[in-house]
Amino acid sequence: MTFFSKQLLSIGLITIFVFLTKTVTATEIQSIIPDSLVTKSPKQLIESIQHSTLEESKIYEIALNKISDSDLILAQQHYNIAVFFYKKEEYERSTYYLNKTIKLAKKIEDDTFLSKCYIKLGNAYLKDWKNQKSLDSYDLALKILQKNKNIKYELAVNSGLAMILRRMQQLDKALEVCKNALRLIENSSYKNSIDHVKFLTIISETYLDQRKYDSVLHYADIGIAMAEPLDYSIGHIDLLTKKGIVSYNRNKLPQALEHFYSAEDILINKKITQKKSILNLYYFLASCFYEQKEYNKAISYLKNTEPLLEEKDSRNIRFIDINNLFAKCYKVIDKKQESIYLEKVVALQAQFQHATNKTVNKLHKQNTQKLENKLKARYKEYVFFILLFVCVFIMFILFKYFRKQKSNKVRFDTLIQKINTLEPKEKNQTKSIIIDDKKVNAVLNGLHKLESQEFFLNTDCDLRSMSKKVKTNTTYLSKIIKTHKAASFNDYINDLRIEYALKRLKNDKKFRSFSVKSIALEIGYKTDNSFTKHFKSKTGLNPSYYIKKISNQS
Repeated sequence: MTFFSKQLLSIGLITIFVFLTKTVTATEIQSIIPDSLVTKSPKQLIESIQHSTLEESKIYEIALNKISDSDLILAQQHYNIAVFFYKKEEYERSTYYLNKTIKLAKKIEDDTFLSKCYIKLGNAYLKDWKNQKSLDSYDLALKILQKNKNIKYELAVNSGLAMILRRMQQLDKALEVCKNALRLIENSSYKNSIDHVKFLTIISETYLDQRKYDSVLHYADIGIAMAEPLDYSIGHIDLLTKKGIVSYNRNKLPQALEHFYSAEDILINKKITQKKSILNLYYFLASCFYEQKEYNKAISYLKNTEPLLEEKDSRNIRFIDINNLFAKCYKVIDKKQESIYLEKVVALQAQFQHATNKTVNKLHKQNTQKLENKLKARYKEYVFFILLFVCVFIMFILFKYFRKQKSNKVRFDTLIQKINTLEPKEKNQTKSIIIDDKKVNAVLNGLHKLESQEFFLNTDCDLRSMSKKVKTNTTYLSKIIKTHKAASFNDYINDLRIEYALKRLKNDKKFRSFSVKSIALEIGYKTDNSFTKHFKSKTGLNPSYYIKKISNQS
């Protein structure tokens, strides 16, 4: 078979495989993988994927899946393919393989690898100007990083978020993200690294958007000093361009051109192909020549950007700027070309605004959700502390209650023991008291007689009425009671009433069934509050507690 025939056969086989991927299932395709692919190594299959179209690569993917030893190895292989296409700026192919990698990472439950994949996916969408999808990917990465801290990945997410916020003109938030990242870097091994320079570039860009030129120069100079020893050419070019833009905006065109030419030298010597750096540099070089009215020279620099511009770049504000500058230059030398570029500008502005609105809505929703989550967390904290306080308070009340119950029981037992001791003594007491002073003796005997008659139970029992009963005056009676009863008249009467109540409640079941108010009236008190007050003062117990305990003993 000739070489030409072999080539035709290979092309035919590939065509058949491409057709089959569209019409049969993966299981069916696996059964018809040609022997030539079965014998290939994983490395050879990966190279075949990398150098074929998306449709052509499917047969190689199936072969790779079939010979892979584990999901972990297969996930790493897919990730490497995604990175290959990312570096080639084929972001759709990159996101295709990253999504496949993410499915495998979930399957093997590797959170660190999964967060790495989400960050790379966010970066790919960011480069492809799919801002909303980029935000979604970063958000998923952050959710994992909240559980598993990783400074490297946190910095990567913050870098992407800051760039999206800049695109959306949410500059204060972008600065906040950058400054938080710089604080993280300051206390980590990433200090004076390429990552450090990247954040200095983003923060200088953000200050440039805010027209805070001194801050731009401050961070640009720090970044350039770091980028040179690191041989980080892209960072060096971007920061020199920022310095040139500051001079351009301050209308110092010679100084601006000096910075731009320095950046262009690095671009050419280091053979830099990064689109963003080239577009920015050549746009501002063209802008300088436009200001100097060198329109053809300005157009020549703008034409250097055209091979880099693609349909998807319509969402990039710099794409609009370039076309707008084309129109301004052609306004002087070619009106027809001016009209063509002005039409482009109008269409691009509409597309850009649409994409911006979608992402702003997404950011607003995320910020609202974060606020709601904070409020919910704060509410939960408040509820927790309120419940904790209530529990402690209830425990304290219960502790006080049981302590009081214990104390009341001790008081009650002591009181009952005292009553039981007093009752026999009272039965054996003589009815008369012999004192040398006949007048005092007469008063005391009178008091004893009134006690026996239970005169103290009358509601009208007072010092005046009792002094009449014992045939003396109030002053003399008060003095005798104080001397011989060791109490004031009121305390003397209250003691008699409470002792009576204690004994009767103990021995009279029917009396115990009375209400506290009725008991109070029965023993000479005009109100139940007065009775309760004096009862508690003498015994340390409430009447209701004493009645309940006596009833339980019966």
